[in-house]
Amino acid sequence: SVLILIVFLGSWEGYVRLFDVSMLVLPPPSAVVVQWLKFLVDGNVWYHTGVTTLETGLGFLFASILGVGLGMLLGKMPRLERMLNPFVIATQVVPKVALVPLFIVWFGFGITSKVVIATILAFFPILLNTVLGVKSVERGHSEVMASINASPMQRLTQLDFPSSLPYILTGMEVGVVLSIIGAVVGEYLGGSVGLGNLAVREMNTYNTTALFAVIVHLSVLGFLFYAFVVGVRKYLIPWHGSSN
Repeated sequence: SVLILIVFLGSWEGYVRLFDVSMLVLPPPSAVVVQWLKFLVDGNVWYHTGVTTLETGLGFLFASILGVGLGMLLGKMPRLERMLNPFVIATQVVPKVALVPLFIVWFGFGITSKVVIATILAFFPILLNTVLGVKSVERGHSEVMASINASPMQRLTQLDFPSSLPYILTGMEVGVVLSIIGAVVGEYLGGSVGLGNLAVREMNTYNTTALFAVIVHLSVLGFLFYAFVVGVRKYLIPWHGSSN
C-alpha cells in the first residue's frame, strides 16, 4: 500500500512538473503537503475541524441508535417490516443530498441542519444491515433458545444482538463515511464554519493548493473515523473472520 501511494504521488508530481501544469489547475503534491502543514500550524483550521468532527460524531451516533433500534425491531417483526418496506425503499431512492437546502430552511444554518443531514445519510446502511443481521441468526441457535424457554429479552441480548454485530458494524463502517459526507455537504451549502465551508472559501479565492490541502485534511479525518469503527469491530467481535 505504501509503495502504491509513493508511485501515485511520484507520478502526480512528475506529470505536473514535466508538462508544466498550472498551479490553478493541479498543484503538485509537494506544494499541497506544504500548505497542509501550514494549516496544521494555523490554529484556525483546528476550530473548523472541531466543528466538522462534532457534526459527524453526533450524526453518526444518532444514526446508529435509530438504525440499530429500528433494525432490530423490523428484523423481529416480519409483518411490520413488510408494511414499512415500501416507505423505506421510497426514502432510499430519494437523492438525499438534494434535500439539503430544505433541511437548511427547516433547521437553519447552524449545527442542527448538518447533524440532521449526517444522520439521514448514515441511517439507512445501518438500518438495512441490522435487519439483515437479525434475519441471519442461525435457526438452530434460535431453537436452542426456545427449548430452554428463554425470554424475549434474553433472546435479544444473548443471541440476536451478538449474532447481528458483524452485520451492524459493517453498516456502521459505511455509515460513518456517509456521515462525514453529509456534514461536509451541509457546510458547503449552508454554513459559515467547518471544513466544508473552509473548502468553499478556498475555492472562491481560486487557491487550488489550499483547496487540495483541505481535501487531504478531510480525508485524514474520515480515515480516523473509519479506523475507530474498525477498532470497535476488532474489540467487540474478535472471533469473527471480518476482524482478522
